[in-house]
Amino acid sequence: MTSGPPADVSAGRKRDVEALCGLLGYSFSDPSLLRQALTHRSHSSPHNERLEFLGDSVLNLAVARLLYTRFPQAPEGTLSRLRANLVNQQTLGALAAHLRLGELLRLGEGELKSGGAQRPSILANALEAIFGAIYLDSSFDQAQQVIQRLVEPYLARLDLKTLGKDPKTQLQEFLQGRRLQLPHYTVVATHGRAHEQRFVVECLIGELGIRCLGEGPSRRKAEQEAARQALALAEGTRTER
Repeated sequence: MTSGPPADVSAGRKRDVEALCGLLGYSFSDPSLLRQALTHRSHSSPHNERLEFLGDSVLNLAVARLLYTRFPQAPEGTLSRLRANLVNQQTLGALAAHLRLGELLRLGEGELKSGGAQRPSILANALEAIFGAIYLDSSFDQAQQVIQRLVEPYLARLDLKTLGKDPKTQLQEFLQGRRLQLPHYTVVATHGRAHEQRFVVECLIGELGIRCLGEGPSRRKAEQEAARQALALAEGTRTER
């Protein structure tokens, strides 16, 4: 396939588009599809919402196929949870940021001023639109190859043993498995007005000398953040010993 950005773009944007195609590992036969995928509805029409609709289905099928092959013994419920971990807005937003999509999005003036180029939802939608564009430009197999390259680092980190378990549960099981005392959580500070408070919670694991602070809009979320940090340190302590 031949690659090339639309004719109405600047030399700098042309280089950025070519760099994006390099990161995707895919060159468009019809560059207008990529231009549409990068066009938000606030900018002009045709925009990327229809491509996003298509790309969402392409992404879900591609990831389902990858998981079905990689985890042949996993039941349907487990596969569904694994897929949810890979196709959520957080993961897609991170992938889009890696591809620097924010620098290429065509946004209306209002969206530009409000930070739309960094908004996870807009970035995730644009990435799905690109998957849809690749599917239309070539085939599902080509789209799946691109998706597989992008999600492979996340696939490699998936752990069936911890799937669906929150950080507090994982930390508790980690410590119990080593006959260590359970962590102690304490609210050490609160900030903000009553209807928009932020909580700061300390997670203390005395036997390991670990003390972490987590912050969140509720005590529970602050505890989860503190537990996540403590678990990372505890696993590192285990490695060193």
